[in-house]
Amino acid sequence: MASGFFAILDDIAALMDDVAVTAKLATRKTAGILADDLAVNAEKATGFLSSRELPVLFAITKGSLINKLIIVPIALLLNVFFPVAIKFILILGGFYLAFEGVEKIVEYLFHRQKKGHEVVAEIEEDPLEAEKVKVKSAVVTDFILSVEIVIIALGTVLDESITIQIITVSVVAMLATIGVYGIVALIVRMDDAGYKLIKSSNDKGFLGGLGQLLVKSLPLIIRILSVGGTIALILVSGGIFVHNIDYFHHFLPNIPSIVKEFGLGLVAGLIAVGLFTLGQKIFKKKAAH
Repeated sequence: MASGFFAILDDIAALMDDVAVTAKLATRKTAGILADDLAVNAEKATGFLSSRELPVLFAITKGSLINKLIIVPIALLLNVFFPVAIKFILILGGFYLAFEGVEKIVEYLFHRQKKGHEVVAEIEEDPLEAEKVKVKSAVVTDFILSVEIVIIALGTVLDESITIQIITVSVVAMLATIGVYGIVALIVRMDDAGYKLIKSSNDKGFLGGLGQLLVKSLPLIIRILSVGGTIALILVSGGIFVHNIDYFHHFLPNIPSIVKEFGLGLVAGLIAVGLFTLGQKIFKKKAAH
């Protein structure tokens, strides 16, 4: 009886060792997408009142966990019964990410001056409603990025047993959520930490200087993350096309992959934004009649 119990413990220990190795490999493979995920979500989690930053971040994190709970079992089932569907899902997600990235660039380059009544309307907009819209957008973007993370992680353990596949992908998914949103939480609370240091040190000495640095650095970091998040969206989408469409994988082999991925993401985003704009115009014309 005792020998059987210890044999089970040995099997569990061996399984955990295998999972540790595969999870380390999968995390290394997803490092690039995790960095992009951090840039995108840090940009989306900023721009709120200080008192709403953590509640908003908690709502996005909860949405991210729900995303993982949906994606992981579906990805595992599709990999067994209908693997070709994964590629189509990734490509559709790539178009969505490209749309989000290029739409930001188009709005920045071609935004028109707001008239008085539009500014008033914006001021009168319900802040809680605007917050819900931004949280929803962040969760949808997280869903697409989570699909990419889970698929890449799954791709590293295809030759392993189904048990190791399940545990490894689940571990990577959880680490992705905790790691990314933990760092985002630190970023968005930098200014509050800085103000506390300034207050506790009366703005003197090393702590006062550190507090000033944190407060002054946050706007710059947010600006960098905003630009980085937009670029990351386009790069991730282009990477999806390159890695999942054979023609693009072998297209212009002498061009650096990062240039090719950015170019493909940019073109896909322009197409998506153009189709979306055209659809809006058609819908408005029909509504007017």
